[in-house]
Amino acid sequence: MTVVMPVPKRDVTERVSKAQFKAKALEYFRRVQETGDDLVVTDHGVPVLRIVPYREQPEALLEGLRGSVLDYKDPFEPVGTEDWELQG
Repeated sequence: MTVVMPVPKRDVTERVSKAQFKAKALEYFRRVQETGDDLVVTDHGVPVLRIVPYREQPEALLEGLRGSVLDYKDPFEPVGTEDWELQG
């Protein structure tokens, strides 16, 4: 039997020095916006800032659903029980 182990996700966050960032800030901003990848700015090799793309908060995205369920009968009863197969 062959066991396949998942490959751990490697950290692909780009790192740039403060000097590099200062010289090309707008270029880095555009790259973060277009790719959705974070950017870490370092000072003498030490991470000091993380530039991340803006994302709406999950609560704000769900706010539009508030009040959309008009009627829900038996909220404490199990659902989907007929979808399970019993093996005896």
